[in-house]
Amino acid sequence: MARHYLDHASTSPTRPEAVAAMQPWFGALADPGRVHTEGHAARVAVEIARDQVASMLGCRGSREVVFTSGATESIVTATWMATARGSHVVLPAVEHSAVRQASAAFAGAVTEVGVDGHGRVDAGEVLDAVRPGETALVHVQLGNHEVGTRQPVADIVAGCRERDVLVHVDAAMAAGHVPLSFTDLDADLLSVSAHKLGGPPGVGALLVRRGLRLRPLLVGGDQERARRAGFENVPAIVGFGAACEAVTLGDEEARLIQRVIDGCGLTVLGDPSPAGRLPHLVCVAIDGVEAEPVLLGLDQAGVAVHSGSSCSSEALEPSPVLEAMGVDASRSLRVSVGWSTTDADVDALLSALPDVLARLRALGG
Repeated sequence: MARHYLDHASTSPTRPEAVAAMQPWFGALADPGRVHTEGHAARVAVEIARDQVASMLGCRGSREVVFTSGATESIVTATWMATARGSHVVLPAVEHSAVRQASAAFAGAVTEVGVDGHGRVDAGEVLDAVRPGETALVHVQLGNHEVGTRQPVADIVAGCRERDVLVHVDAAMAAGHVPLSFTDLDADLLSVSAHKLGGPPGVGALLVRRGLRLRPLLVGGDQERARRAGFENVPAIVGFGAACEAVTLGDEEARLIQRVIDGCGLTVLGDPSPAGRLPHLVCVAIDGVEAEPVLLGLDQAGVAVHSGSSCSSEALEPSPVLEAMGVDASRSLRVSVGWSTTDADVDALLSALPDVLARLRALGG
């Protein structure tokens, strides 16, 4: 049976360009910090990759790119860095668990700001939650990881700049799918992960605004200009750069997702307008049946998707994103496309889903 992978928002298959770029470094790896020929070659490869990542993310220069093990480390590092300046952190209730847990671990106080039924936070409410002299950091996603809703990042960044408060943007779900310029956002910190856009797992980046000096999380060496200690993962970094260079933005992902929306006939959770959400994912309500049997039924038909239900992940609680929106997280389905998705994948979903739902509803869910 052919398999049809529609869970790119969780992780995207590694692009062939990234695999090809990484291959030589598994057998010829040297320390980029050494002055011998092999070390110099590794350093050149890392810096080329840094330029490639910086170019895709619209940085002022490659020095703003700090390589990490992924978006989770980037988020935790950003939070650790910023909380040296104050004890209070503000974040929307729909932020990723890494944002929420890092803030709880490092901040003396955390204010969560609620969202509307589409999962969007009000910029004014976020700024009202800022405490003069206390707030060190405001977190905000570029686009939500469960429903794709875009947040008013520009308004929040502008307001925080007036208040002398740092802003961290979680762009892990958006990078590689929408145009992104760290320079134009004017944020202080931004997190991305390579595997979300077709790069290898185990590598990501934290963008640090030029001129911003903050304490590092990982100490013990001078790698990454003393902003992140530890031997660089050269093969993964090279693959990350190649994946960034291979990214092509266009309307194909939005077209495929619109086919899903039109074909399944289910209610969209989050912002239903294409302009208000990320183009490559959609979350829909599946009334009358629990998510787990739907996922299993689709998997038996060769289709891989995701749900906000706790049964579909390692978490023991339903998605806090959908709960914050007032949605039943146990009855949702997230479909996401990426660089390798074809119309045949969408056809398979639209063919299998009605039969799976009909059988389960006949059984009483």
